[in-house]
Amino acid sequence: MTETAVATRHRNELLARPAGFMRDLSSVAGRSLRQVRRTPENLVQPVVISLFFFVIFVAALEGVARAGGMTDFRAFQLPVATIFAVTGVTRAPALVSDITSGYFDRMLVTPTNRLAMLLGLMISDLVVAVLLTFPVLLLGFATGVRFVTGPLGLVAFVLTAALWGLVYAGFSYAIALRTGNATVVAQSTMLFFPFVFLTSSLMPQDQLSGWLSAVATVNPVTYMLEALRSYVSGGWDAGATLRGLGAIVVVGLVAIPLALAALRGRTSRS
Repeated sequence: MTETAVATRHRNELLARPAGFMRDLSSVAGRSLRQVRRTPENLVQPVVISLFFFVIFVAALEGVARAGGMTDFRAFQLPVATIFAVTGVTRAPALVSDITSGYFDRMLVTPTNRLAMLLGLMISDLVVAVLLTFPVLLLGFATGVRFVTGPLGLVAFVLTAALWGLVYAGFSYAIALRTGNATVVAQSTMLFFPFVFLTSSLMPQDQLSGWLSAVATVNPVTYMLEALRSYVSGGWDAGATLRGLGAIVVVGLVAIPLALAALRGRTSRS
């Protein structure tokens, strides 16, 4: 074998080879979860906000709700606090950091699957969303909330809330990949708050009137709250569950394609 042929063979052996989609996916998700573990303080804010709203709403409105015939306002508010906890908590800021530091571009010169670079982060988001439901549930249990659907309903509650947080994260990733600006990504999470209050967050939907009732009817968060409340206090309700899953699908059909389009744009520019 000639010296040139030997050199060529050695060079080819040194070239990075694709590890496979699942290996890339687990690597990206694992790195992201390790970052979460190293910075647990980033999870304090969503927990504090969700617990704050639960305590304030119950303290201020429970008496009014009882006067209006609602016997368990705490169970009614538990899904609201949970939605606050899981929505908008993503690894999008970390993705912006990777973009600005050049790590993202270095990943692109490797055979890492491009789709896995996004989905791995979203798997991490799903795990974090599940974990964030626990403090809210613990406060609910401590204040007397019980699931009429039992342990299975509790699992359905956590998974439904986590899936909502997952699909909503698509908006944050779309903004992060499109702008590469941490400030814009941070500000974008504030856009969710009006959507929570333009729903049945404070009173049942059938008691809303006028324009608020009309907005709540088309707001997917309304149907998420309806599904979560059915697990806590309403009992198994196939219609509420399907409407909640439908809300997740509708938001996902908007948010995830936006994130994928932004990923294609970012990779093509890089």
